[in-house]
Amino acid sequence: MSKQSVVPVGAERQILRRESNPLSFLQQEIDRLFDGFTRGFPGFVTHAGVVPNMDVSETDKVIEITAELPGLEKKDVTLNVADNILTIRGEKRNEREEKEKDYHLVERSYGSFSRSIELPAGVKSEDISAEIAKGILKVTVQKPVPKVSKQIEIKSAA
Repeated sequence: MSKQSVVPVGAERQILRRESNPLSFLQQEIDRLFDGFTRGFPGFVTHAGVVPNMDVSETDKVIEITAELPGLEKKDVTLNVADNILTIRGEKRNEREEKEKDYHLVERSYGSFSRSIELPAGVKSEDISAEIAKGILKVTVQKPVPKVSKQIEIKSAA
């Protein structure tokens, strides 16, 4: 019959320490459970709000940002540019009411989001355009023209 230690030991045979706060282990387990649960749901509503899916593509002349914003319209979304940071903000409000003979259902859900993307230095706000259709926001950013370097001839002092 083999003996087993009652002292918790880690993989490197070191004694594992328990937290002094008895509720910290419970908090860690709850955090682990929720992290694992929400990992499989893209666009899941978090404590910070709704997180929309975004794609960013780039060519020689433009940067295209596409964001999925189902159910949102132009009035629900704002775009701001400051210090080469493009920020997309929005708020989704969903209300549904059903009245039938045997029941009355009212559902309301609200969520706000904010996503920021750093743009290359030199982008002018006039060179940014955006359009939204069927819940897809497409932002087009014209890249700044690269500055041409000029070699300066060095002359000998007489």
